[in-house]
Amino acid sequence: MKNSVYLTMVLMVLSLFNCQDSDKPIIFHKSHEPKKAEAPFSDVVEANGFLFLAGQVGMDHKTRTLVKGGISAETRQCIENINSVLKHHGSSLDKVVKCTVILKDIEDFKSFNEIYETYFPNKPVRTTFAASGLAVGARIEIDVIAVQ
Repeated sequence: MKNSVYLTMVLMVLSLFNCQDSDKPIIFHKSHEPKKAEAPFSDVVEANGFLFLAGQVGMDHKTRTLVKGGISAETRQCIENINSVLKHHGSSLDKVVKCTVILKDIEDFKSFNEIYETYFPNKPVRTTFAASGLAVGARIEIDVIAVQ
């Protein structure tokens, strides 16, 4: 499994170097969430068969508020939001090859990881770090790269 993840990452990097020479256009997608449609960034950028997702937080998009319940609830909602975006663009969590995770507090790592590993049994490449001050007061933000 490690070799296939490594190979996928190498192929992804190589395909990105050839992206501008490709006949396929780079597509900058607005959000499929109506209240985010005019955001000053793309929800997803599609390039050479890859989907680059903007960071997601643990926000319930119906109420536009963070879910209650701390890091575990926010992690779950965050990943469900990612899953929703991936499905909208013809992909899924099992096609994620890279995750970047930003925690407000590195002490939340264990609780976050317990939830995370239930969603990503393929174990995509991951970078995790802590930073103070995430958007909307979130405890976690995750962005991913997935195969379409």
